[in-house]
Amino acid sequence: MTFDPLNPPKIVVIIPAYNEAQSIGLVLAEIPAIVSEVIVVNNRSTDETVAVAEKAGAKVLTENKMGYGHACLKGMAYVAQMEKLPEIIVFLDGDYSDFPEELLDLVAPITNDSYDFVVGARKKALREAGSMTPQQVFGNALACTLMKLFFRATFTDLGPFRAIKYKRLLDMNMSDTTYGWTVEMQLKALRNRLKYIEIGVRYKKRIGVSKVSGTVKGTIFAGVKILGWIFKYSFK
Repeated sequence: MTFDPLNPPKIVVIIPAYNEAQSIGLVLAEIPAIVSEVIVVNNRSTDETVAVAEKAGAKVLTENKMGYGHACLKGMAYVAQMEKLPEIIVFLDGDYSDFPEELLDLVAPITNDSYDFVVGARKKALREAGSMTPQQVFGNALACTLMKLFFRATFTDLGPFRAIKYKRLLDMNMSDTTYGWTVEMQLKALRNRLKYIEIGVRYKKRIGVSKVSGTVKGTIFAGVKILGWIFKYSFK
């Protein structure tokens, strides 16, 4: 896939959101104009997330089953019904911890260099101090070390800001409904022999409290899910 400025690829962004009223408007305002459509999947928010996202021009869906993966799958189901399917899907969090304008850098390896899958890696040198908790840093390092050991992967992060060719995403038959979504995608990229790359992205403190790393339960559950996927695939 090469970028033709006269006929650019259709890019769709999917943003899972749970109680992100303070941040979602900021995220949407900074998404580059090259994006064809932005889908915000409201995951049982109790604040004004829906109203803010709609006012900002996003297509808002509702997924009442709690879970990051449930929200992503809801967004994918909507995309599948589009009259013109996208070439690229970008996943982005709604907490304003990423820099949405870096989407252009994220899709460039796909449009210019024929990569299938790009992960935005939250490199230490690019992270704001305190933007990732110690348990997040440790969990990412452990998961990526295990993927390197078992699958000779070169991933250094499970960053949620990522871009993938839509057809390759469909081939993955994604299924995780909670915290294992990101690692499932990376493991299936390895299993399907996709051409992948990481690029460094900036990362700042999120607005609000993390639903995963901000609680002991969320941290433990996420760790179990991530390691479960890795060990599941290591014995296949």
